[in-house]
Parts: sequence; C-alpha cells; structure tokens
Amino acid sequence: MIKKLVMATNNANKLREAREILSPLGIEVLSQREAGAECEPDENGTTFAENAVIKAKAVYEIVNLPTIADDSGLCVDALGGRPGVYSARYAPKGEECAKLLDEMKDIPDDKRQAAFSCTIAYIDENTLHTVSADCKGKIGYEEKGENGFGYDPVFLYGEKTLAEMTAEEKNKISHRGAALEKLYSFLKERNGD
Repeated sequence: MIKKLVMATNNANKLREAREILSPLGIEVLSQREAGAECEPDENGTTFAENAVIKAKAVYEIVNLPTIADDSGLCVDALGGRPGVYSARYAPKGEECAKLLDEMKDIPDDKRQAAFSCTIAYIDENTLHTVSADCKGKIGYEEKGENGFGYDPVFLYGEKTLAEMTAEEKNKISHRGAALEKLYSFLKERNGD
C-alpha cells in the first residue's frame, strides 16, 4: 500500500498539481527537498521517458521511497519535433517564445501544429512504470496572456493560448494533468482499490 511518494522536483506548480490529482488516493506527495534528496541528475536522455526515468531513479536511490518524476516539452511538427527534450535549453530563460516565433515566422497556418508532451516515471523497489500524455494545439503568431510559463503564451488550444487560460482550465487539458490522471489509475490499482 503506497501512503507516501516523492516527486523528483522542487517546482511548486508541478507539486501542487500532483498533490491535487493524487490526494483522493490518500497518498502524501513530498518534494525531493522535503524528502532530503538534494540532487540534480544529468538529464541526458533522448526522449521524455528516458529523462523521467533518470530523474526518478536518482531520487529513489537517495530516499528509498516510491518516486515519480516527469519530463515534458513542446514538440513542433514543422520543426521536426523540436525543441522536444531540449525545450528547457532551447533559448535563454524568458526568450523561448521569441525564438520559437522567429523560427516559425514563415510557416503557414495549416502547418503550425504542435503538442506539449509529458512522460511520468514511477519507481519503487520492484517496479518501473511510465505513463505519457499530450496536449495538441498549434503555435500562434504572437505572445498572448499573462498566466502560465515557458511556451504557454504562444501555444494555442482552440482560440486561446495556455497563458490566457485560468489554472483550472489549463489543468483540465494539460499534458501533465492527463499524465497524472493515468498515474492516478495506475496507483489506484497498485493500492488495490
């Protein structure tokens, strides 16, 4: 029976989302700092799944408690899937949207499809399990909205960018939210519910 697990992150937004979605299971979700795991594993995988597993294993080896880790990013069809696993390192912090819009300036409307992808890895003493989900949309032509972070101001879902949505609206459609829902089902089964 899983009562406590560690999320290999200190990101308050990711933690809040995981806690909200997993709390009905009665599972306490700790940040890696709260669990005493001060580490920054080298995310040198070539896929979101590889990077999620690298992070989960690194933290699990320190805390010896069930651990989850996620890796996510933006995959743009017209750019051959870039920035992909390099989303966080694609441009200096705060300049990601400007660089992406510049790279996309000559791409016509019908070729601007993109998806935010997320993979979550779960590890314990006997199990390594991953779940993945996407949020499909397209890249707009300018930054819009004050909410969100990263690429949210240029990622259109319907008529709105993710940065124009409330946190509640975004969580309902987000790649991480969808992956956490899949994780919820996996953990519920593990706990025998």
